[in-house]
Amino acid sequence: MKAIVITTPGGPEVLQLQEVEDPHINYDEVLIKVQATALNRADTVQRKGAYPPPKGASPYPGLECAGTVEAVGKNVSRWKVGDQVCALLTGGGYAEKVAVPAGQVLPAPSGVSLIDAAAFPEVACTVWSTIFMTSHLSPGEALLVS
Repeated sequence: MKAIVITTPGGPEVLQLQEVEDPHINYDEVLIKVQATALNRADTVQRKGAYPPPKGASPYPGLECAGTVEAVGKNVSRWKVGDQVCALLTGGGYAEKVAVPAGQVLPAPSGVSLIDAAAFPEVACTVWSTIFMTSHLSPGEALLVS
């Protein structure tokens, strides 16, 4: 498969499209054939060498993607081959395929293209953590968005 590889820390010119090995999925992972990925600040910081991938994560940049499930691990029951999904990643979204823990995969929103869905996971998780985990919005309370 092809992936965008950071050849050395630096500016955008250090990104190169290279042939790399296909990812292998674990028993609790989903293999996504990536149709689109998003670009966010963490990707640019990683490219500059200031944000290394977590241990065991894909070495390729890309913290979110959208695409089609190509394979599922033996312990995955929520997803099936052919599902259109988006995912929050620890890396690897800038590749043709990425292995993702099943718990980090979301259904692509209905009526939204996979290209647009690629930018959904980071925003959705940020909103969720801010409203429910940090601010503790509870049943019966109201949230005003202006």
